[in-house]
Amino acid sequence: MNHRRLERNIRLDYINTFITNLNMQSSIWVLYLAYCGLNLMQIGLLEGLYHATSIICEIPSGAVADLIGRKKSMVLSRICIAISCIIMLLSKSFWLFGLSFIIQALGNNFNSGSEEALVYDSMKCLNKEEEYMRVYGRLNVIVEVSQAMATLIGGILAEKSYIWCYVTCVVIAMLALVPVVLMAEPLMADGVNQKMTDQASDKVNLSPTQVIAKHLRTSFQILTGDKRILRIITYYAVVFASYTLMFFYSQQYYSEFGLNKIEISIIQLFIGGISCLGAILSEKIFKQFGNKIADVGALMIAVAYICYGWNNLAVSIAVFMAASFANSVLYPVQSDALNKLIPSEQRATLISVNSMFFSIAMIISFPAAGVMADQFGLSRVFTVMGGLLVLFIGFWKFRRK
Repeated sequence: MNHRRLERNIRLDYINTFITNLNMQSSIWVLYLAYCGLNLMQIGLLEGLYHATSIICEIPSGAVADLIGRKKSMVLSRICIAISCIIMLLSKSFWLFGLSFIIQALGNNFNSGSEEALVYDSMKCLNKEEEYMRVYGRLNVIVEVSQAMATLIGGILAEKSYIWCYVTCVVIAMLALVPVVLMAEPLMADGVNQKMTDQASDKVNLSPTQVIAKHLRTSFQILTGDKRILRIITYYAVVFASYTLMFFYSQQYYSEFGLNKIEISIIQLFIGGISCLGAILSEKIFKQFGNKIADVGALMIAVAYICYGWNNLAVSIAVFMAASFANSVLYPVQSDALNKLIPSEQRATLISVNSMFFSIAMIISFPAAGVMADQFGLSRVFTVMGGLLVLFIGFWKFRRK
């Protein structure tokens, strides 16, 4: 294949990543659903439905990417996201909102792994695998910058009208198709290509149930074969789910202070900037502190939760920024820890299992927090969540000894 086309894949993915992460609804969807009359329990159930769909569809969507190609899978992803935004815009009932969340989860599943594999395979064909981590780092910074911009613009649009915000989301989802369509599907080296062809052929001869069963058996064998992998996946699933819950419910938390959507978006813009800084400094911080950063970062998130219970706006913003910095530092740390323990041929499976554990943690925590918040208020729930996270970190540290 023409090397120029493969090199262009990298540049196109930078553009694709920027456009895709201009996800303006991410900063206002909780407020939008509350505006539409849903309580926090219902909002939590919708988020749980999203992650339940991710667990069910992640493996079949991975098979689709192997069978029809990563590029086509990414195209399906963008179409699903656009349809999801249209349904959100036109819906007024809980179940239609649920349908939107299901389609959005399916769209993200189609992209999960496909984009990363396409870029890595392109670099492999170019004999530039050793440069992949640098490319990955750049993509992380682009994600943070794009999401920060989306947060601010989304808040401004939503303050004028939620309709404008979701119409813009549909347009962006369709624009994201352009760089994907221009990408080239990389051809693998003969040996690797034959192995992938054989795997795809096996999947064609298996029913969807058999594919799932085979995947789960492989996952179980990997997890039972090396307990360190299971510990890493479980620990970070709880920590990352805790931060994600904080991020989304913070929209409602700050709204209860009387802040409007633009003011909330400005706060989240600063949060995005801090996250970007954390992603940039992650490697240096890990070299300085080593594995201790896993405990320190998680404790920063737990302390932020507890401080939310003080109901002080300035304090909550400060600890939110600290938690965001810690969370963005921990992502590369987890990735590095996992990749050191698993062989290349098992890498995709473990990434899939890792995503499953995160979704399971979200399914449990998000609706439960929503139910409790409706009864006792968000600040009290945040304090309880912080205390539980501290206990979890202490228990995990004790188990490692």
